[in-house]
Amino acid sequence: MGNLTRRDLVVQVAEETKLPQQQAAKVLGSLLQILMKSFGSRQNIELRNFGVFEVALRRARVGRNPRSPGRDITIPPRAVVRFKPGKQVKRILQKVTKELLEEEAGKKSSR
Repeated sequence: MGNLTRRDLVVQVAEETKLPQQQAAKVLGSLLQILMKSFGSRQNIELRNFGVFEVALRRARVGRNPRSPGRDITIPPRAVVRFKPGKQVKRILQKVTKELLEEEAGKKSSR
């Protein structure tokens, strides 16, 4: 189970839509550009049943450098993108959670 890359997405979109991979790559590139412009203008992106991407401000907080744990550093506030899953994604994640817990239980019992 690796990561799904941009190239993998292009190939899958091309197969699903019967578009040439060049056109699928252009569509995906355009979609990503639109998403980034939306984040830049602080717009949330709502995709029904999939989820909502929200631009939010992460508050300043205190952190520690692992190389010098005795010293606290202030991490400044910054804008972040958060994802809130929609109904279909939540259902998928519930199934994945169950599978992961079963795998974890199997590992513990085989020790």
